[in-house]
Order: sequence, then structure tokens, then C-alpha cells
Amino acid sequence: MSSTKHSVSPNIEENLAYLNQSLAVDKSFDVIRLDVVYAERKMALFLIDGFAKDDILHYLMKVLLELKPEDLEPDPLEKLLKTYIPYVEVDSTDDLDKIIDSVLAGPTALVVDGINRAILIDARTYPVRGPQEPDMERVVRGARDGFVETIVFNTALTRRRVRDRSLRMEYMSIGRRSKTDVVVCYLEDVANDHFVQEVKTSLQKIDTDGLPMAEKSIDEFITGRYWNPYPIMRYTERPDTAAAHLYDGHVIVFVDGSPSALITPSTFWHHLQHAEEYRNKPIVGAYMRIVRFLAVWASIFVLPLWYFFAENQDFLPAALSYIGPNDIGNIPLIVQFLIIEVGLDMLRMAAIHTPSSLATALGLVAALMIGGVAVEVGLLSNEVILYLSLAAIGTFATPSYELSLANRLIRLGLLIVTALFGLPGFVIGVTVYILYLVKMQSLGVPYLWPFIPFSLRALRDVIIRIPMPLKNRRPKILHPKDPDR
Repeated sequence: MSSTKHSVSPNIEENLAYLNQSLAVDKSFDVIRLDVVYAERKMALFLIDGFAKDDILHYLMKVLLELKPEDLEPDPLEKLLKTYIPYVEVDSTDDLDKIIDSVLAGPTALVVDGINRAILIDARTYPVRGPQEPDMERVVRGARDGFVETIVFNTALTRRRVRDRSLRMEYMSIGRRSKTDVVVCYLEDVANDHFVQEVKTSLQKIDTDGLPMAEKSIDEFITGRYWNPYPIMRYTERPDTAAAHLYDGHVIVFVDGSPSALITPSTFWHHLQHAEEYRNKPIVGAYMRIVRFLAVWASIFVLPLWYFFAENQDFLPAALSYIGPNDIGNIPLIVQFLIIEVGLDMLRMAAIHTPSSLATALGLVAALMIGGVAVEVGLLSNEVILYLSLAAIGTFATPSYELSLANRLIRLGLLIVTALFGLPGFVIGVTVYILYLVKMQSLGVPYLWPFIPFSLRALRDVIIRIPMPLKNRRPKILHPKDPDR
């Protein structure tokens, strides 16, 4: 793309020729050029059909229609901007390429003959759904609003909960072709400048033509660890969750077109927290958190452990001699596990693509036909289905969808190394897994903090849901400017 600046000319015909060609007015049905004459001056409006607010533009045109030539003297641009265009978001530019980018993003451009600047009227709207409760982060009692695909709505939902004068919403445009709107959100009096600057620098370094996957593309560009299955940033669709992290000193990234906000830096334990724990009494929330931790650990380690003991019953004490299938069947246990693991993933994919009206029928087919018949014909054993069901429950109990998928891959890896090498394989596999998590960082913050490096006070806050009146310190690892709440 050429870096030469194309300036707005006082001759409107030159401007119209360039804008017509660049916006392809004759080829795209939704790009509208409206030629008008107000105050005996030729003018033209450029807009995208579906982005412009018809009622606002209609009102502005009625105001301009009543203008006389002398009303625009001595400075037509100044008169239009400050007197005769009664709208909040009005700007001007002398760059034709900026006009094109603005029109494609939604604002309306007004080009006036005899003026070497164009007027940008940000009277735009987007097709949008209501801020409904997100499916992934439901709560029994609490707020029911969630982020949507329009970035302005998401920043407004956040600011509604954070009425702090130090709240900053810094805008960026990323993507040479897509020009995607991105906002970096943080509390200037709380967030550490290093984290804020690192996030902004990482965003500014993104050099690509577009961000079709919105926040996921941003995540991969910022973290840089492409083959790491574990999420380095936390995703949330809840404004209250985003607000809580802002108060802690985190940095939030909003991407237009995505109902999810990115929270950074984040640790392994951030992905195990859920708003439901804070919507109940502290003792109930602490119990729910401990149960959730047990479920997550079970989803990773129960299957490899059971498989090892089933294949090596000499390691079992007499009290646990019942572990292991009475009838292994015609297929080795490890193959049974792999079959049902892949089968569960197939079922999950099928459920995603199945209309909600048919989801119940799909569940019945999976439970009755596949599970029952597989046991009867000897393809699978009952205990394999039982323990894999426990692991699946732990997977579904994981609040972070990205973390649950990563844990599933780790479970498969531990199963395979345990099957190949027995006890040494299981021990080495678990050790490598823990060391891998220890090595990971999110913007320089250790992924397993406060477990490694160890911090007793912070670890207590992770394991037990501390009552809010006692939670009077911000996380030390974030190095907040204001550590006291």
C-alpha cells in the first residue's frame, strides 16, 4: 500500500473522483454517495448502508437545508463544525485515505466544495444482540448482562461498574485491511505501568492484514507461544468479572466483533475461579472452590492412575483390591480409553453443530445406544466408562473452556506414557507437566504463582474464597501502584 498522503482538495470534483474509485461506489451496493446542494454549495455524503443512523442523518440534512450562503461566512468549516452540525461526535480531516477508512468503519463523511477538509460525523450503529447472560459463565444469583460483539457497548458495560476517574480506555486500530478496533482498559492509579506498556507495545507490533478471529488472533500475537495448549490470557464475557480484575490491577483488552474480553496477566489459578463463588457466602464459596479444584485434578490424574493400578495390581493394598475391571474384554484397556476419549470429543463436536431442539435426542443416542451397546458387545468395560465419566465431569466443571481442553490433552499424554513405560512413565510425565507449568509466564508473571514461587498469603486466597472485608490487599505479583484496597 502506498504511504503517499492524498490531501483533500478545495475542488470537490477531485475529491469525489478519488473517493469514488477507492470506495468502489459503483461496484458495492451498500456504499452510498449522496450528492446534495446546501447554501448554494455542492456537497456529498459518503456512508455505508446499515451503519448509518438514518434518523440522525435525516435531522442533520434538514438543518443544512435551511442554510443560506451568508450563514457559512467567513469560515465555512468552522461554521459547520461548531454551529450547523448539531451532533456530539464530529471531526474533520484533510487526509482522503483517513476518510475512506472512517467511512468503512461506520462514520459518515461530508465533503464540501471550497473546503480543503472533510467533516466526519460518527453517527453509526451496528447490528447487535442484547447483553444477555453468557452461556459459559452462568450464575444462579447475580448479574445477567454479558459482553456483546460491539466494542462500544462492552466498554460502557465495564465503565458502568468502574466509575473511577483513573479508568483509561485507550483506542487502537489493528490490521492493515480489517482496521479492527481494539481498546486497552486499565486503572491508571492501580495498574503497573510495565504491564500496560507491554500490552500496548505488543499490540502495536502486530503486522497483519486482518483479525478474522478477533480476540483469539490478538491472544496469539501477544503471547507468542503458538503451540502451548494452556491459555496465557483469561477470557471472560462478564462485565463484573472484568471489573473485579481491573480493581486488582490487571489490564483488559477489548476487540471489536468479540463478546470476550482478554484479562492479562493471568495465572493458572485465575482460570479456575468463577463468579458463582463470590455470589454465595464465603464458607459456601470456599467449599465450591475446593470441590472444583478436586474435579479439575481428577480430570487430569484419575484415568492414568486407575489405568496404572488396573495393569499393576501388585501395587494396590488389600483394601483397594477391587480397583481394576473384572473382565477386561477383547480390547486392551489403553485402546478402550483412546476410543472413548476420541468418541467423547466427537460427541462434543456433534453437540456444538446440533440444533438445540435435537440436542436431547443426541444425548439419548450417546448414552443408550453407544454406551450400552459398546459394553454388551465387549468393546468397552463398565469401569472404563465409569472413570472416564468422572474425568469428563471434572472437565465440564472447569470454568475456563480453554483450560479444560488443555487438561484433556495432558490427560491423554499421561495415559499414553503410563501405558508405554508404567510407573516411571507416569512419574516422569507428571514431573515434566509440572515443570512445564512452572516455566510458563504471562507478561513475566509466573503461571503457577503463588504456589511456585510460594506465597502463603496469596495461596490462601487461591485455595479458600476469602470474605471480601478481609480481602484488603491487591495481588503482590501484579506490583500495583496502590496495593491497599
